Formats: sequence, structure tokens, C-alpha cells
Amino acid sequence: MNIIELKTNIDDRGALTVIEGSGIDIPFDIKRCYILHNLSEARGGHAHPLTQQIVICVNGWANIKLHDGVEGRDFILNKPSIGLIINPMTWIEITSFSEGANIMVLASTHYDHKLTIRDMSQFLNLKLK
Repeated sequence: MNIIELKTNIDDRGALTVIEGSGIDIPFDIKRCYILHNLSEARGGHAHPLTQQIVICVNGWANIKLHDGVEGRDFILNKPSIGLIINPMTWIEITSFSEGANIMVLASTHYDHKLTIRDMSQFLNLKLK
């Protein structure tokens, strides 16, 4: 889990932020993209054993809480030019966010609900193995 600065071109017309996969801007091929919007309560509360992700708050701000099985860290995402890379087997929770926040997630795998760990104690047991 680490923060990356995405390439942003700024001129008189505004800003354009670029995201390219395949190791150019992010370290994986993008298989899935989704956007969280019209948020009314916390999201996440799970881990993906095989999926690497990058989370970008494209509007507003969001507090992302990650846990690697040993320690937890909070990240505030508040610029569309900042991405948070989340490695496989990392517990993720989006605990708070601004009104109107829009969060884009790019993932290295297609979604499979059977591969999502939704119980924190199960996650911690798997991390200890």
C-alpha cells in the first residue's frame, strides 16, 4: 500500500490527469473499473486475495483505512492526481467521505464474490498462515 502521484498536465484550460496500466503509471493491467458515488455510508469491509487495486478520489475527499494483517493505516485521498495502491490480501474500509465524493477504483482482476473475504477474523487467520 502506497500513494502514487499520477501524471497531470495543467494549462490555462485546466488539468488533465492520465492513468495508464501495464506498468506505465500503475503496476498492473486494468481488468475492471468501478466508481463509488452517491455514498451514504461506509464501504468496503473486505479483502481480495488476488486483486491489486488503485483507489482515486476524483471528487471531494475520502478516508481509506487499510490493514495488512499486522498494522492499520489511514489515508486521506483528496485530489484526482493521487492514487492509493492496494496490494492483494489487504483489508480495506472507506470509513468517511465528503458529500458528493466520487471514488474510482481500478482493479487487476475481474470481480468474483467467492474470492472476497468479508470477515476480519478470517482475514487475520489467513494472514498469520
